[in-house]
Amino acid sequence: MVLSMDRWVGKVAVVTGASAGIGAAIADALVENGLIVVGIARRADLIEKRAKELSNKKGKLYAFKADLTREDEILSAFKWTEDNLGHVHVLVNNAAFISEELLVEGNTETWKRSFDVNVLALCIATREAVKIMRENDIKGHIVHINSISGHNVVYVPKNNVYTATKFAVTALTETLRQELNVLGSKIKVSSVSPGLVVSEMTLQGTGVSDERRKIFEVLPILQAEDIADGVVYVLSTPEHVQASWSG
Repeated sequence: MVLSMDRWVGKVAVVTGASAGIGAAIADALVENGLIVVGIARRADLIEKRAKELSNKKGKLYAFKADLTREDEILSAFKWTEDNLGHVHVLVNNAAFISEELLVEGNTETWKRSFDVNVLALCIATREAVKIMRENDIKGHIVHINSISGHNVVYVPKNNVYTATKFAVTALTETLRQELNVLGSKIKVSSVSPGLVVSEMTLQGTGVSDERRKIFEVLPILQAEDIADGVVYVLSTPEHVQASWSG
C-alpha cells in the first residue's frame, strides 16, 4: 500500500477546535502537507497567530471564530469557507469538551454542553461537509477524533458523560460509513482514537484538579503531534482503503 498526501495538496480542509492541543497540531500538520486549512474555534486569535508562523509553509491556515454549540455559527463557518476558499475536501471533527464532576452530582448545563460540542457539533459539521462533497462529486474524507474512552469504559474520576459522548462518536462513525456505502459514495470516514494526550484537558489545563493531574502524571501519555501523525496516516491511505487509528 502506497501512502501519499499528494491528492490533498491545494484542497480545503476544515478542523474544529483548532486553537490549541490536538486540533492545533492537526491543522499545522495539514498545512505542512499543502492543504488550505480553516481552523474553527472560539479563540480564533490563537489560530491567527499560528497562521502567521506558518506563512512560509506549503499550505495555508485561516481562522474562523465560532462557538460550536451554536448551529448558526457552524453553518456560517462552512458558508465562509465555500465562498472564500472553495469546496471542502477534508473535515476533521476534533473539538471536545469535558467538565470535571461526578455523574451523580453533575450540572445539567455542562452535560448539555458536552453533548453539544462532542456529538451534535460533529453531526452538524459532518452533514454540511458531506453535502458539499456529494453535490460536487468530491471523494472527500471525514475524520472523527474519538478516544479509547469511546470503546471501553475505564474509570477516570469525574468523567461523567464524556465517555458516553465518545461512545456516540464510535456509533456515529460506523453509521456514517454504512450510510455512505449504501449511497454508493466514495467519501471515506475514519475514527482516530487516542489514549491520554498532553492537552488543555489533561496536563496543560489550568482547571484540571489535582486528583486528575496526579493520575495523568503517572500514566503513559501521547503528544498532540502523535495524533496529528495518525490523521495524516489515515488521509494518506489509498482511496479504496478504509482506515482508522488508535493509540
